[in-house]
Amino acid sequence: MKLGLVQELEIVKITENGVYLSDPQDSVPVNAPSDSSPEDLTVQKVLLPKNQSPKNAQIGMRLTVFLYKDSEDRPIATTTIPPITLGATAMLPVKEVTKIGAFLSWGLAKDLLLPFKEQIVKVKEGDGVLVALYIDKSSRLCATAKVYDYLRTDSEYHENDTVTGVVYEIIDAFGAYVAVDNRYSAMIPKQELFNPLKLGDIVTAYVRRVLPDGKLTLSLRGPAYLELSGDAAKIYDKLIASGGFLPYHDKTDPETIKSVFSLSKNAFKRAVGHLLKEGKITLSGVGIKAVGVDSSNAEPSK
Repeated sequence: MKLGLVQELEIVKITENGVYLSDPQDSVPVNAPSDSSPEDLTVQKVLLPKNQSPKNAQIGMRLTVFLYKDSEDRPIATTTIPPITLGATAMLPVKEVTKIGAFLSWGLAKDLLLPFKEQIVKVKEGDGVLVALYIDKSSRLCATAKVYDYLRTDSEYHENDTVTGVVYEIIDAFGAYVAVDNRYSAMIPKQELFNPLKLGDIVTAYVRRVLPDGKLTLSLRGPAYLELSGDAAKIYDKLIASGGFLPYHDKTDPETIKSVFSLSKNAFKRAVGHLLKEGKITLSGVGIKAVGVDSSNAEPSK
């Protein structure tokens, strides 16, 4: 038996305070991490309080419970199964912030501590934060927002699938790290970040690649053929709003295109080509011009 896991245990003793549970066969908990060893399964007997014990409790009856520590730091069982277990991840609400860290609500009588040193950014009451559950040096269950090493890489997603996830870390040199479905490891590379993101943002994205190690590479934009019409409309609307002329063309710096249109240079060129094909614009070495619109006041003098 081990703290933080959902286990099926057997009633071995009935008292006025509740029933005591044990696993005489020393079976591995149903959701134990794959690296669990017999040495980890150190809890021999644990109390399930009377208010959660079945009225028809009998010796030998088996119950599904979760193990954690109560306010007096004693191992205890509960039939309430929380949304997170040892080694797994979940989004939990911040209930309170104290001098030692933030306490998260996870459905149990004792709230879950997220120490300050395990936070990526300071959280406040009411925030939702993605965390993993681990056992600290004092043998207590704690939360950490440093979830990278806890996220799974066995998703069933494929290239071009649409996914939803939460941004849990941003590193300018690499991009935005996303937990798809709050559990799978993914990243939006910096070259795909056409709009600013912040920690905690929920994003809908497309799978660009499934890497050999199972991690996902994402994009906030869909396949080119799906985005083409929208990109063209975005450029044309900006063109009309600017008086019929915009000083951007094939030689414009990609970073300028990204800043002005929130598009990659390739997406910009595809969209401009689409507008040209539709006869809505003309393109020159100084910019793009809307057909049928007097842009003399907007176009720079040559």
